[in-house]
Amino acid sequence: MINWLKNKLAKKLCQSPKNQDELIKCINKAQLDNVIDIHSLNVIEKTLQLEKMQVRDVMVPLSKMVTVEQNIKLDELLKKVVASSHSRFPVVDNNDILGMLLAKDILNSFIDDGDKFNFKESLRSIIIVPESKRLSVLLKEFQQKKSHMAVVLDEYESISGLITLEDILEQIVGDIDDEYDLESDNIIAHKDKRFLVKAQTPLDEFNEFFKTEIKSDVDTISGLVVHAFGYLPKQLESITISDFDFKVLQTDSRRIYLLEVIRREYGSVD
Repeated sequence: MINWLKNKLAKKLCQSPKNQDELIKCINKAQLDNVIDIHSLNVIEKTLQLEKMQVRDVMVPLSKMVTVEQNIKLDELLKKVVASSHSRFPVVDNNDILGMLLAKDILNSFIDDGDKFNFKESLRSIIIVPESKRLSVLLKEFQQKKSHMAVVLDEYESISGLITLEDILEQIVGDIDDEYDLESDNIIAHKDKRFLVKAQTPLDEFNEFFKTEIKSDVDTISGLVVHAFGYLPKQLESITISDFDFKVLQTDSRRIYLLEVIRREYGSVD
């Protein structure tokens, strides 16, 4: 899909761009010439950036997953469905992924057959992906398999999180009200000591979360990073500020949206 978009844009707006940077310059010029509006520009830029983003950059961490054990009792399962308000539940046996249950199957079965819910018959297949998979590739896989969710494995083949179709689409069009939405969380911790930080996170909140005292005249992490660079950084550029390594995960021609942060005592951003 992304290659198709690149080819179409190149033919319509540019004279044979040699790389993606040249293509983005053409698109920005098209916006300045009122060929496309600013919203279209942002969507195109973010779509192209999916090629450089990995599942690990946007996945829901294991600590925030709602899973179902294969030996769960029906009354406990129903309570979990109602309490979570989720529509899909990965089914696990220790670290083994058995499949996925849909809330509608559970509730329909309960209404029709009372306590005769057949766990195995209701189990559906679920996509399993590595943390390193590119978002552009996974988006195509979701489309081909008509799926909305995948369980994510780390390099040791342990469950590290999950990712939904909505998580990928949000990288293109912005926040979508989604069952796994982390809108209230500006800083998301992952088990490998990485942190995903929304660029508009207030600096005071960052300092409080990390128990640090970074001082600056700016109010947000975005402002802190841009000030440190001296310009608006491109995707995947990184910089060290105080005891932290910041890597830009998502940006466009006007602002930064998402950053990966690693405290230097844990390592550094590759």
